[in-house]
Amino acid sequence: MSRYIVLVTGPSRSGKSEWAEELAAQVSDPVIYVATSQLEPTDLEWQARVERHRDRRPKNWITQAVPFDLAAALDTAPPAHCLLVDSLGTWLTNCLDQPEDDWKKTEQILLASLQSTSNTIILVAEETGWGVVPAYPLGRTFRDRLGYLTRQISAIADTVYLVTAGYALNLSQLGTPLKDTNGVA
Repeated sequence: MSRYIVLVTGPSRSGKSEWAEELAAQVSDPVIYVATSQLEPTDLEWQARVERHRDRRPKNWITQAVPFDLAAALDTAPPAHCLLVDSLGTWLTNCLDQPEDDWKKTEQILLASLQSTSNTIILVAEETGWGVVPAYPLGRTFRDRLGYLTRQISAIADTVYLVTAGYALNLSQLGTPLKDTNGVA
């Protein structure tokens, strides 16, 4: 099977992870769930969220914890597998302390890995730019990096979904792609 990339994006609690899981379940290849979060033992609410995600997944799915080197996980994945990456926002948070030049390299390495894979990759990404502009620099950096990353991934994805209020919309069919403006708004 050749490369197939799906991007599932949407706001918090919209159903994007459930939709991505449903898409992965439809693929005939074995599924590797790439969990990008880091567990913080003192954050019980976060642990409960992670546990809810775990409980939803089929038992035959392999879970791989990848908080940092996402590109390497894609590059070393066995052939004929579906990788469900949940989520880009959490992964980006783990890399947020990278200086801009280092982040650009990390971003380009990930995009190159996506373009060179022969697997099906389903990526979940949060939409963070629909609210107010964050009042602090780190919040703006996160929002801008994630927005630009998802835009770049959508440009190479075969299918892009927006999930909101429990509905999945196929943007690849309904939308018109914009030309790349290098993330300048």
